[in-house]
Amino acid sequence: MRVVMLGAMTWGHRTLQALLESEHEVVLVVTHPPAEGAYEQIWSDSVAELATSAGVPVIERNRPDDAELLQQLKEADPDLIVASNWRTLIPPAVFELPRYGTLNVHDALLPRYAGFAPLNWAIINGETEVGVTAHMMNAELDAGDIVLQRSVPVGPADTTVDLFHATLALFGPITVDAIDLIATGRTDWPPQDRSKATFFHKRADIDNRIDWTWPAQSVVNLVRAQPDPYPNAYTFHKGKRLSILKASLSTARYGGTPGRIFFREGPGVAIVAGADARTGENPAVVIERVRTEDGQELAALDYFTTMGGYLTSSPTS
Repeated sequence: MRVVMLGAMTWGHRTLQALLESEHEVVLVVTHPPAEGAYEQIWSDSVAELATSAGVPVIERNRPDDAELLQQLKEADPDLIVASNWRTLIPPAVFELPRYGTLNVHDALLPRYAGFAPLNWAIINGETEVGVTAHMMNAELDAGDIVLQRSVPVGPADTTVDLFHATLALFGPITVDAIDLIATGRTDWPPQDRSKATFFHKRADIDNRIDWTWPAQSVVNLVRAQPDPYPNAYTFHKGKRLSILKASLSTARYGGTPGRIFFREGPGVAIVAGADARTGENPAVVIERVRTEDGQELAALDYFTTMGGYLTSSPTS
């Protein structure tokens, strides 16, 4: 199969690597220019450098919708386009161009977690399974018929970094295996159940802010979802931003006001959590490691030298 790949960052890099090692011919690569956003700096292996080193022509675009690019795609004469971590809308003039259409590879078990940052959102929501879907592209984002889908379990202490590595290992094999299936001429791929679809936006700084009225497990999940090198979950202490690097659920139940710095438990300090914390029926969040506003990383027991006071959702609370 003659393949054109549209992709970027480490997901695109791993996908392209698998394509170059397969029996299929990569005839053109389209990738995004380097970006400055926080999330674009994390898993940023260069698709352009890999393609160039393999002698494959490379085009850089933020959006694949100009006449010049469309002409270059037509001249490449692809049997299939593969999209892997392409961040902007691909128009029908592009995804319908190849003989066999366009295969998109997405790091979620579609139809759930379409859109952006699916692994982060999945951990926040306490999912016990994540995965990768290879599907045929249509006019609706991440909504096309499913060619292949593979999953990995989520352990109770797994972070987004753990799941990134677990799902990244699936990208190359699922892409090549899906192309092999498409090459047989099969077209009867099962459609997604759109009644189960969920769609998530890009994460921003405010999405990482802790609300101590959340249940303790929800706060712990947010911390697990935003480990280094991602922007961390954070709160405020005495008016200054405090990043939470590691947290767990308390063994004991604690009552009082959400955000109260209450008690030393195990490796950390228990913080009262939950909208109904006054009942005393809730576990607390045990903070184990923190990073201060000036970048100093500390064990929570070294940072919270005395009990009392509050963690808040804003510097003026």
